Amino acid sequence: MTPLPFVWPYWLPFWAVFAWAFLPESQIVRKARKPAVQSDSRDAGSYRAIVFGMGLATLIAFPMAWVSALRFPAPLAPVIFALGVATLIGGSLLRRHCFRQLGASFTGDVRATAEQRIVTTGAYAVLRHPSYSAGILMNVGLGLALGSWASAILLGLASFAVYRYRIAVEERTLLAVLGQPYQEFMRTRRRLIPFIY
Repeated sequence: MTPLPFVWPYWLPFWAVFAWAFLPESQIVRKARKPAVQSDSRDAGSYRAIVFGMGLATLIAFPMAWVSALRFPAPLAPVIFALGVATLIGGSLLRRHCFRQLGASFTGDVRATAEQRIVTTGAYAVLRHPSYSAGILMNVGLGLALGSWASAILLGLASFAVYRYRIAVEERTLLAVLGQPYQEFMRTRRRLIPFIY
């Protein structure tokens, strides 16, 4: 069975949402490429981990969607597709909210300045890294929209792994640059999932 993102009329909303959701991501990646590899960068390879890790996971996830044994049951396909597209939209809306909250502090590589303010509003009132929660949601949504439970798991685990590494690098940098105020911010919020992790 052909995955619904490649079947009329499902392909039209899928690819429209895909482009809308991932175009801003590609711009962030492009702007971070040079700063991430400079000798004084604090990024510690997290930019490359995200780009290559998620690129590889996506390259595997799409072909997996054609493997019947790795797909959701056919009668559930339209519902799972709709859930996946909705999750992709929700994740992208949360990412855009984080872009607005952080402003110039939102970058595709890890950097910090002593003048940088710690944002505690919006989603940052609840989580330390809601933009990474959003990225995970986007990737899981992509896998669900493809109709493959295996693709959803692969993309979810891959994004969790690369963002977990990015979080470690980012928090180490922010603690070194901002000190006790950021330590207090960390103490009062979970990383990715409210009240859990």
